[in-house]
Amino acid sequence: MSTPQNIIISISSDIGFSLAMKWLEAGKAVTGTYRTQSALCDELESMGANLLHCDLEDRQSVKNTINLINNLNSWETLTLAAGHQEPVGNFLDCDFDDWDHSIMVNFTRQLNIVHGLMQNKSSKKSSVLFFAGGGTNNATIAYSAYTISKIALIKMVELLDAEIIDTTFSILGPGWVKTKIHDSTLKAGNAAGKNYEKTIQMLENNGSECYPMEKVVNCCDWLLSSSRKLVGGRNFSAVHDPWESDKISLIQDDPNIFKLRRFGNDFFKIK
Repeated sequence: MSTPQNIIISISSDIGFSLAMKWLEAGKAVTGTYRTQSALCDELESMGANLLHCDLEDRQSVKNTINLINNLNSWETLTLAAGHQEPVGNFLDCDFDDWDHSIMVNFTRQLNIVHGLMQNKSSKKSSVLFFAGGGTNNATIAYSAYTISKIALIKMVELLDAEIIDTTFSILGPGWVKTKIHDSTLKAGNAAGKNYEKTIQMLENNGSECYPMEKVVNCCDWLLSSSRKLVGGRNFSAVHDPWESDKISLIQDDPNIFKLRRFGNDFFKIK
């Protein structure tokens, strides 16, 4: 493979698939990982994607995938689209081994991949994109493992940006998108709390209330192609941030915006 690769971890996920198809149609070189062979994998391969099996729950599988990707040509973008919400339920009602397992899949194994692939990044420009989720602004009852994993990724993006200055790291909250991740909520039923009814409502009429997948993909493209000064170390919302406007350039001189901060929580301002 002569041109730098665009790597997508969990390429057969809804967002991963949509992003890969856009890139393949544009003639980009795409390599992706999948856990379960599916019709989506077949479609991606027919379009020219190079697919590798990788089970994030299996440490050896992750190591093997890292080695296989490193044997390819260098990569210029790395998108980590893997994630699941289970276990769904209040913390004390969850099996702790399942809870711990979720942290591993949603957080540490993704960083394992980044750690292993950094030696083979493009010498020109490389960019890494993670995905955040709900819970950064409130307590998402019944989704503690998923929420903590995503918050940890948000902070890790900032740390990686500070330590690795020749690569752009960013993270995106895609908003309410129609994806398979919501199956865990439907399966959990009342254990998901108020989010169970909300999920049913959002998925009605083929997800017409959800944020458009096309917008999410366009935002991913924008983040992966933007300068480190503008997006590096930051947590973006596809829904709420003006990434489609030139006004977004105003954030590049503020090192604190779109990051986890305690600024503003001044006890002495309480009346």
